[in-house]
Amino acid sequence: MDQTNYFIVLTGGPGVGKTTLLNELQKQGYRTVPEDARRIIKEQLDSNGDGLPWKNRQYYATLMLAASTNSFLHELQESATDPGYVFFDRGIPDTLAYIEMENLIIEESLLAEAKAHRYYKKIFILPPWQEIYETDNERKQTWEEAEATFNQMKNVYEQLGYEVVEIPKTTVEQRYQFILDALRSTDY
Repeated sequence: MDQTNYFIVLTGGPGVGKTTLLNELQKQGYRTVPEDARRIIKEQLDSNGDGLPWKNRQYYATLMLAASTNSFLHELQESATDPGYVFFDRGIPDTLAYIEMENLIIEESLLAEAKAHRYYKKIFILPPWQEIYETDNERKQTWEEAEATFNQMKNVYEQLGYEVVEIPKTTVEQRYQFILDALRSTDY
């Protein structure tokens, strides 16, 4: 069986509870891969770098693609000796969605990466949820941008042939259970 059948993506716009949900999955013993965006933004801020979405979006997208591809390949290698579900806070197609949203140059290599490195056929998307949305030093998007990001993520994953499953706005525990129930009821 292809181990990437166990690579599960959680995606959506900013501030919808992805990281909280990922933390719950990790607490329950599942392997998780954190979002690269916050780490990249923090590193760029700390080093006064240019790879920031509000400074040099093209360079930021390049850093994002490299990081998400490296995360995928690292987990692929790890899964050879430690199989099981791996939950990703965003996937390679998220970078493609960002590039399209920002009207940046879409390099052929990005399309090739998104097509070559496939996750599980269902991806889980968290919808915009204004009641929990917050901004901070690393998350500067407006509410309208957060909604647009959700729509773009959904469209890109669908265009790449993934089945997009929307996670309901409910407690973390119920969201966690929703994902596990959806995975258990699926044929591989």
